Amino acid sequence: MDALYRTPLLDCFRRGEVAPDVRLLAAQGVLAPRAHEQLALLAWLTGDSDAGIRQAAERTLGRIPRPMLERFLARPDVPDELRTFFSDRGVTPSAASEVGDDAPLIDSEGDGEAEDAPTEDTAAPVVAQDTRRMATVQRLSMLTPTQKVKVAMRGTREERSVLIRDPAKLVALAVLSSPKLTEQEVEGFAKIPAISEDALRVIGTSRAWIKNYTVVQGLVFNPKTPVAISLGMVNRLVDRDIRTLSTDRNVPEPIRFAARKILQTAASRKR
Repeated sequence: MDALYRTPLLDCFRRGEVAPDVRLLAAQGVLAPRAHEQLALLAWLTGDSDAGIRQAAERTLGRIPRPMLERFLARPDVPDELRTFFSDRGVTPSAASEVGDDAPLIDSEGDGEAEDAPTEDTAAPVVAQDTRRMATVQRLSMLTPTQKVKVAMRGTREERSVLIRDPAKLVALAVLSSPKLTEQEVEGFAKIPAISEDALRVIGTSRAWIKNYTVVQGLVFNPKTPVAISLGMVNRLVDRDIRTLSTDRNVPEPIRFAARKILQTAASRKR
């Protein structure tokens, strides 16, 4: 079951770091923003230690129309372990594969999804933008952790920019699991010292995200990034950034040392 599907949110569930009320919401089909994630979560929660959560997961699975589930299981991107889980329950892929989108197969909150705000609103004065952001911060601060998780996955870009800083690890990981999350947002997150090491670790171990130089640069210069993550990225920086890094007192000494070593090696080769 461990290999069914991997996302930051799912990993948090597997490590047993999720409160019962949040697990129950997931078992009811509320939390997961993608079909793959939803089915993997439901499959995982059928083995939960709480009988009520196990039963809720089973009921939610039973509400998914069988033809829809069979068509989804025929998709080439469905993990074999997930097909095996449903095959053991008598549900097999249909003859015809249906690619479609990755929307949840069952949505217990169909009207709860907000639209993303525009990336940039040049017409709005800076003061108005700051006022709006403060209102967003205050509104989100009044939510329960469970409500924050739902907003993190289904909310707007502005809400994600606030919730990525939340001290609750599950909330930040829910932001990173949001299907609305853009690479541009991740570039910004990588530079923020105010977010958790867990969130930075997730960004730094995502193959898709660390293909982006701006993400790598942000992580290496971020003093909160775990040294084990940033140390392996120093040699990917361009010369200009390595020189700056070698004297940057905000980053851990092992990172500065690695940068100086790269510069010394490059200098010796030129002799």
